[in-house]
Amino acid sequence: MIDKKEFLLQSIIKAYIEHLEPIGSSQLKSMYDITYSPATIRGYFKKLGDEGYLAQEHVSSGRTPTTEALRQYWSSKLNFKLNFVDEKAVDFYSSQVGLTAFVLEQTSDVLKNILNVENRYMILEFSTFTVTVKFTDALYRFLSDMIGLELVHIVNISKQVGAFEVYESVNQFLKNRDFRIFNTKEFFSLVLRFNYDENTIEKFLKGTIFESIENAIYFDTIVPEGYIGICHDCVINSKESKLLVVGELSKDYEFFYNKISMN
Repeated sequence: MIDKKEFLLQSIIKAYIEHLEPIGSSQLKSMYDITYSPATIRGYFKKLGDEGYLAQEHVSSGRTPTTEALRQYWSSKLNFKLNFVDEKAVDFYSSQVGLTAFVLEQTSDVLKNILNVENRYMILEFSTFTVTVKFTDALYRFLSDMIGLELVHIVNISKQVGAFEVYESVNQFLKNRDFRIFNTKEFFSLVLRFNYDENTIEKFLKGTIFESIENAIYFDTIVPEGYIGICHDCVINSKESKLLVVGELSKDYEFFYNKISMN
């Protein structure tokens, strides 16, 4: 059971996300029919402000949750498993809520075999496609050790060890997978606001951002301060997919995930 201070912090965060304006003690009391007096609520607001969870622009104005408060709030709310997702709902509610969603279909392709063509070329046979690269004895031995590995691991390992022909050839197939972006306009607002470089923009727009992230909540690395990125494995249109959601911390992610989830 949460204590009064935690309850009031969660309440003001919910109110702020709903109204996007400073929240006063009397306003909060009436919004959620809170039994504490406005004076008691103000006392807890003062404590939460001293602890760095609430901010007050003017002495007479209400409070707003700080970035740290919103980070902790979403860390506790969004740490769940996402199973089946409605793509039409993603399209509609990403615009309604004001965030961007990136969807990348997953592949379970495995390296099945390597054919040596007269020590001149190698044909890499995956589950659903083939790739041809130039033969070298060292590369042949290297790739032979990767038979049975999934495509995504081969891409990452090839890049790490400098087997760039393999990396480029296999990665080209990955780029041709079904990748979709919903509410691109919101993403470009973020890009312009924080002056993203071309390389970073390309990673998002081509889906290669998924190569550097895992299922997690991100408050930095891939997003600027005041934003959040949430990556989940899920099933969309009966296909294993990755879903990355990016937006401001003040957006209503709880509402968004409730609407898109078919669990």
